[in-house]
Amino acid sequence: MIHHRWHPLNDVFVWLSKLGTDGIVWLVIGLGLALVWRRTLPFVLVVLAVAAADGIATLLKLAIGENRPSDTSSLIAIPHSHSFPSGHAAVAFSAATVLAMLAPRAAAAFFLLALAIGYSRIYVGVHWPLDVAGGALVGVATALLLLAVARRRSVRLQR
Repeated sequence: MIHHRWHPLNDVFVWLSKLGTDGIVWLVIGLGLALVWRRTLPFVLVVLAVAAADGIATLLKLAIGENRPSDTSSLIAIPHSHSFPSGHAAVAFSAATVLAMLAPRAAAAFFLLALAIGYSRIYVGVHWPLDVAGGALVGVATALLLLAVARRRSVRLQR
């Protein structure tokens, strides 16, 4: 656990943690791509990725029941839900994976943002590192499954 005194990075990581809440940043990016490309697919896939990853992470939290860090030096209020896996990380990596497949030139930026959001949850004191790693794994797996289903459906539609 990271123990904090005031530092300028505290504000950055609190902001990143808030930015990752509910997948809003990813929905905005997906909407932006949809508008630029004049196609609904990017937004629809990001919505599905965010919803699926969040749902799977929530079910896993209930099944596993891991306690969150209880350090009083956390920078934000500790959520009442369980800790493993990180829902923020699951959502971030799911959306980043989908967006990276749709816009490969921006893949590094998407994954850097997902990593920053995931790390922010450790930095602010509400997750253990393994929670974030587990969330990232859940997110990538969710996105790859979603993309495989989307590809399969689009092949059927072309027949």
